Amino acid sequence: MMRQYELVERVTRYNPSADEALLNKAYVYAMRKHGSQTRASGDPYFSHPLEVAAILTELRLDDATIAVALLHDTIEDTDATRAEIDTIFGEEIGKLVEGLTKIKRLDLQTQKAKQAENFRKLLLAIVDDVRVLLVKLADRLHNMRTLEHMPEHKRARIAEETMEIYAPLAGRMGMQDMREELEDLSFRTLNPDAYATLAERLASLRERNDGLITDIEETLTARIAERGIAAQVKGREKRPYSIFRKMQQKSLGFEQLSDIYGFRVIVGTTEACYRVLGVIHTTWSTVPGRFKDYISTPKQNDYRSIHTTIVGPRRQRIELQIRTQIMDRVAEYGIAAHALYKDGETGGRNIARHTEESRAYDWLRRTIDLLSQGDTPEEFLENTKLELFHDQVFCFTPKGRLIALPRGATPIDFAYAVHTSIGNTCVGCKLNGKIMPLVTELRNGDEVEIVRSQAQTPPPAWESIAVTGKAKAAIRRATRESVRKQYGALGEHILQRAFTRADKPYSEGLLEGVLGLLSQDSIADLLAAVGRGEISAQQVVKSVHPDYQDERAGIIRPEPGEGWFDLEKGQGLKFRIPTVTGTDGDALPIRGLAGDIPVNFAPNGGAVPGDRIVGILTPAEGLTIYPIQSPALKEFDDQSDLWVDVRWDIDIDNPERFPARISVSALNEPGSLAAIAQVIGENGGNIDNLKMVRKVADFHQMIIDLEVWDLKHLNRIINQLRTKPNVSSVTRVNG
Repeated sequence: MMRQYELVERVTRYNPSADEALLNKAYVYAMRKHGSQTRASGDPYFSHPLEVAAILTELRLDDATIAVALLHDTIEDTDATRAEIDTIFGEEIGKLVEGLTKIKRLDLQTQKAKQAENFRKLLLAIVDDVRVLLVKLADRLHNMRTLEHMPEHKRARIAEETMEIYAPLAGRMGMQDMREELEDLSFRTLNPDAYATLAERLASLRERNDGLITDIEETLTARIAERGIAAQVKGREKRPYSIFRKMQQKSLGFEQLSDIYGFRVIVGTTEACYRVLGVIHTTWSTVPGRFKDYISTPKQNDYRSIHTTIVGPRRQRIELQIRTQIMDRVAEYGIAAHALYKDGETGGRNIARHTEESRAYDWLRRTIDLLSQGDTPEEFLENTKLELFHDQVFCFTPKGRLIALPRGATPIDFAYAVHTSIGNTCVGCKLNGKIMPLVTELRNGDEVEIVRSQAQTPPPAWESIAVTGKAKAAIRRATRESVRKQYGALGEHILQRAFTRADKPYSEGLLEGVLGLLSQDSIADLLAAVGRGEISAQQVVKSVHPDYQDERAGIIRPEPGEGWFDLEKGQGLKFRIPTVTGTDGDALPIRGLAGDIPVNFAPNGGAVPGDRIVGILTPAEGLTIYPIQSPALKEFDDQSDLWVDVRWDIDIDNPERFPARISVSALNEPGSLAAIAQVIGENGGNIDNLKMVRKVADFHQMIIDLEVWDLKHLNRIINQLRTKPNVSSVTRVNG
């Protein structure tokens, strides 16, 4: 176990002005508090926070962060309190330790909701101070390094959570080395056979290629030095999980991989990077399609480097990364690389200053913005995972602004990446000046122009097309809000009519006074609940006006012999139709499925303009429109509070079709169905569905669902079908 002076020396080696007294005090305090506690391995528990602190010294972090690492388990696992830590170490360190404690209390839960809530808390804590993330990742890394000491039934769960959340999060923060080690440790637990096989193959390859890395390093260094460029060349073997992932993605065997070894060329300036590239490309053959310039176009996690692949000195493919020393530090340590020490400032202050310019931190803030806009923890975790795991594609706005998106992204994702309001009003796009479908997959370098309309609302189907979490969450919110507004409008219509029939005053002020009584948070919620049929209009009237006597909510039962409908085709079935009082102008206007009021049409027959119609409002189905002759109304005969007076309100300038159903009996002969379809098509009808319900030797009966403009249109089709010699009978079906 590392001694106290050794830890202090590790910090002062890169930060001579570190607060040694703080480090000593944190070391002694944590060691005393953890006392005789032990880990699953049997080691003293204090060895864990000490190793976490050691990992952070490798990232060259400030002394305050190292102190937090030493103290991060004290509140959770000892009798230490936040107040005590504030008193001894200061409020800043106390706040960080408490933030890590709140996160840990939900760690490693099997339930998805708890894991998601844990992730929310982690990101909320990070947005206050990014050092929480650095300590948390170091904590997870040490736990993964010692995972073999955990009970077997817990290992897979911990490794899976690490692979799904912590490793990609480290990658998005630019901490590539930490990401690779977390992935490799998780891979060894989750797929031990594959890990062992790859490790064995790599060992064999290493033995065969003994001295290869050294030879290539020396050859590259010599060729670059000949051109007067000082460079350091470092080679390394790829990790087993990195190789496994490439084999899976490219469907390759181990023997087919050509870039198991990677080399970094590190120089002093950006200009030298391009000079080295010229030396390499003029000395060795390049592999087509394997060049990427992340210096001119950095990745979203601040990564900058030039990538190229050549056929090297031993006629073997070599993957090269060319970068400056600063770029190399950012590539290895990511956001932690901003903890640079200047002018005697502490690393913590510099982290706060430099992360304001960090693209990785910008992504983190956007993610937090998604969290704050009302998604459930499960949705938030799902959407964030989508962004964590995708590689990137770079596109441009017409004004030249660079937008980084996951691979597979569409113009819908692009629109939401620019701004949520642009996504919500998107109706089309131009890619490189050409009109293209919104489902088109974007490619690197595409210029994307979004066509907008303020009348647009994003269709729910877009959620299945979008790739980014931001787009999916925004579409889901817009859909919910649109549905909420529609039901709210319907609820307001119903309430206004109910208050008018009851001869009672109606206002939003009166509704506000009964929100608590009706268990609603706002007037909008109340109106939507009424629109969905969850709360009856009579219930609201009685809540606002307790003296109101419900007289069947204005519904008057017909006298004997009145208001009865005798169905000719219903085997003499009779039932009572409640008649709603009021003028036709009081009835709800119904336009169709595309109208402002959310409605359904009778599922077994529909309804068309020209029918006398009524509405039935139920919590399960919302408002369903039935023709007055529908036998289905019988089941609502004694539930008068569900009946809603409605009327057609057809927009002549924007006509739409309505559903109707017919039953056709026709001769069972070739061409019979074609003749029926021809009549429907020639008369402008549209067949939505067709089902054979009975077939005998001479005749067959079919049920046809049509889309027609109105009752006259439907009757014209029926009458012309009846004139056909191969048609025996045609009747309209009213379900």
